[in-house]
Amino acid sequence: MIKSMTGYGKAVLELPAKKITIEIKTLNSKQIDISTRIPSIFKEKELDIRSLISSQLERGKIDFSIYLENTGEETIYAINKKLARSYYEDLKDLAQEINQHTFSSYLPVVLKMPEVLKPEIEELKEEEWKQIERTIVDALIQVDEYRTEEGKTLEKDFIKRTNNISAHLDEITPFEKSRIDNYRQRIHKNLSEFMEESQVDKNRFEQELIYYLEKLDVTEEKVRLKNHCEYFLETLNEPVSSGKKLSFISQEMGREINTLGSKANDADMQRIVVKMKDELEKIKEQLYNIL
Repeated sequence: MIKSMTGYGKAVLELPAKKITIEIKTLNSKQIDISTRIPSIFKEKELDIRSLISSQLERGKIDFSIYLENTGEETIYAINKKLARSYYEDLKDLAQEINQHTFSSYLPVVLKMPEVLKPEIEELKEEEWKQIERTIVDALIQVDEYRTEEGKTLEKDFIKRTNNISAHLDEITPFEKSRIDNYRQRIHKNLSEFMEESQVDKNRFEQELIYYLEKLDVTEEKVRLKNHCEYFLETLNEPVSSGKKLSFISQEMGREINTLGSKANDADMQRIVVKMKDELEKIKEQLYNIL
C-alpha cells in the first residue's frame, strides 16, 4: 500500500458560543514542513499541535489552520482606556490646529478608532481544548484517508507502467538473434573489403566475433531489469508506504535500461529502449509525491 503526500482534511466543532473549524492541507516535500495559522487564544498550544501533526503525518508540506467564529448573542468588549485617551488628545490638538472650536463630541469618534474596543480575550479552558484536540485528530484522519485514496490511484498507474516496461523488455528478444546475425555479416563484409577471402583466419574471426558479441550481450541486463520490476511491484504491496525505497528501485531500473540502450546497437531495440525510458520517467515524476 502506498500513500500520496497530497491530502486534505476539515473538521468543525460547534460550541455554545463559538464555532471552531480545523483545516489541513498537505503537499509533497522531502521533510515535514508545518505552517500554522492559529488565533491568539490557542497560541499556547502551538507546540502541542505541531507534535500531534508530526506524530500522524510523517512528512510533506503541511498547512494547518484554525478558524474561530463567535456565535454567541452577546460579545463582551473591553475599552483600551490608555489608547482612547491618546486618540482624544490627538483629536483635540488637531481641532485646535485647524480652528475647529465648535466640535465637542469626541467620544463617539474615539470609540470607532482602531483597537479601542476589543473583545475580551477569555482563557482557554482545558476541557474545551480536549474537544478541539479531538477535532484536530478527526481532521488528521481525513487527511490520512485522502492520502490513501490518492495512493490507490497512483498505485494503479505504477503497476500499469511497470508492466509496460516488462512487456517492452520481452519485445527485445526477437531482435537479439537477428542483431547477432547482422553484426556477424557486417564484420565479415568489412574484413572482405580489405582482405581476400583466403586470407581471413576463420578461427580468429570467430574469436573476435565472440569477444564483441559478449560486449553486446544484454542477457544480464534483461534479468536484472525484470527482477527490479518485480521488486518494485512487491514494494507497492508492502503494508507501509515507502516512497524513498521505490525511488531507489526506480534508479536501479534506470541504470539497466540505460545499459540496454548503450549495448543495443540496433535501431529496433533502441526504439523499444526509448519506450521503456518514457514509462520510467513518468513513474519517477509521480514518485516525488509518494510518502
